[in-house]
Parts: sequence; structure tokens; C-alpha cells
Amino acid sequence: MNVLNPYEFIKDAIILGDFSPGERLTEEALASTLKVSRTPIREAIKQLETDGLITPYKRRGYIVREFSLEDIRQIYNLRALLESFGASEAALYRTSEELERMYNKNAAYEIAISKLKRSDILTIRNVQQVNQEFHEEIFKATKNEHLRTHISKVVVVPLIFRSFYWYSERMLLRSLEVHKTILKAIENQEPERAKIAMQEHIYQGRDDVLQQLNTPGIEVLKRDTQ
Repeated sequence: MNVLNPYEFIKDAIILGDFSPGERLTEEALASTLKVSRTPIREAIKQLETDGLITPYKRRGYIVREFSLEDIRQIYNLRALLESFGASEAALYRTSEELERMYNKNAAYEIAISKLKRSDILTIRNVQQVNQEFHEEIFKATKNEHLRTHISKVVVVPLIFRSFYWYSERMLLRSLEVHKTILKAIENQEPERAKIAMQEHIYQGRDDVLQQLNTPGIEVLKRDTQ
């Protein structure tokens, strides 16, 4: 097996469920599976831990991170609080150059959606990445590094990625339209409108993820809550 990028390989395996939530991963086993030395595996593991995809195992190695339904609800609720405030601040403090970058990122998001193929994880990753870049442009416009730091801690990449893996075309186009509403509010410097639109955007994402997890046959991310 010729794996050029162990990080991307392991990440995709986790996202697609080849490595299940709670499954233990070790450097030795991964190096053997991917037929590479342990050095790139060690580097990949560090990045995966930073991404929130894996957590240290109590004795040795790592396990694929698990999320309960309550974890997901709490994460999205906190995101809604922080990101809606960020959108309102961006409406107040954005520059014309920052606004232009937001529009450009949303245009790229629309193109990424049009090229999405469920059988091609690279196109799914591109949709997720461009969407994240759009949101980051909004946060940059707040001029508030403290806010950006807190948001980065609750924007859990695996949750967002999996949500795009599940999303139908209708859901993605709805997301695109909400982006346009948020942008128009920021352009017109209407902080309350931007806040409300962003809050609803995040809550809708939360509801979509929870609905998918409650759909029979969807087991990715699930765990029993004690």
C-alpha cells in the first residue's frame, strides 16, 4: 500500500467509519497497516489529536473520539452563542476589503457544492474547507482575537465534516442561502440581523446532525450515554 499522507488517510478512515468511535489506534499497528515508518504516523497522530479526532488512551496509544448526542447538542449551542455574536461584531467593524473576501469565499462555497460527489471524499472535504474559510473571514472581521480563540475550540472539525458527508443537496443549498442572508446583513451593517441569521444557521446545523444520528442505520459518532 502506497500512502503518501498518513494524516489524510487516517482522518478519512475515521470520518467514514473505517475506524469506529472508541476504537484503539497505536503507532505500531498504523505503521504496519500503511507500510510507513512510525515517524510520519507520530506526526499524523499529533495533528489528529489537535483536530479533535482522537484522544489519548488511558494506558497506551489513542482511541477514536466519541460524541454523545448531548455532547453534540452542547457543542452546537455554544457555537450558536459565540458565532452569532461574531457575526454581529463583523457587521459593525468589517472593512470593504473584508466584506469582499467573505463574498469571494461564499462564491467558492457555491462552486464547491456544485462539484460535490458523494463517492469522492476530496469533494466533500473541499466543501467543508471552503465553508470553514467563509466563517473564518467573518471572525477575522470582528478584530477580536479572544472571540476567535474561543470559537476555534468549539468548532469541532469531525462533527462539521460528518455533517457535510450526510447533507443532501437541498440542505447544502439552504446553507448557501443563509450565508447570503448573513452577508447582506454584514454588508448593510445590521448587527442584530446578522446575529439572528447566524444563530439560526448554527441551530439548523445542530438539528440536521441530531436528526441524522437518530436515523436508523446511521451509527457514526453514536455512543450510549450512561
